[in-house]
Amino acid sequence: MTEPSGQDRRLNDLERELTLLSRHFIASRGPRIGQSLDRSAYVLLTRLETGEPLTLKELAHTFQADVSTINRQMSTMLRHGLVERIDAATKGGARTFRPTPLGLERLEADRAISRAGAARLIRAAGWDEERTQQFLTLMVEFNRGIEELEGLAWGRS
Repeated sequence: MTEPSGQDRRLNDLERELTLLSRHFIASRGPRIGQSLDRSAYVLLTRLETGEPLTLKELAHTFQADVSTINRQMSTMLRHGLVERIDAATKGGARTFRPTPLGLERLEADRAISRAGAARLIRAAGWDEERTQQFLTLMVEFNRGIEELEGLAWGRS
C-alpha cells in the first residue's frame, strides 16, 4: 500500500477537523433548552433575514434541497407565524417568503444561545480577539469560495 501524499493527508485532516468543528459547535450550544426553533427553521430564517424575499425554488437552490422539502419546512414556519408569504409580481409572479417580526425575534433569541456557545469555544481555545478575527476571516473566505464554486448566494449583513 502506498503512503498517502501530503495533500491527501491534509485533506483527510481537514475533513476530520471540519467534522469535529461541526460537532463541537452544535454541542457547545448545549441542550436545546431555551431555544424555540428547530434546525431547519433556524437556518432558513438566517438566510431570509439577509436580503430580499425568496421563492421556494431560490431557497431550494441555496440549500441544495428539493423544493418539496423546503415547501414542507416553510409551511410549518408559516403555521407558526415565523415567515409570511408575499404574492409578488416580480420573480415571474412566484410567491416569495420573508421573516415575520416574530420569526426574527425567535431567531435572535436562539442566536444569543448559539453565540454564547461560540464564546465558550473561543475561551476554551484560549484565543484573543486577534486570533478569533483571523479565524473568522478564513472561515468567510472559505465559505465564499464554496458559494462561488457551487453558484450559491448567501447574503451577509
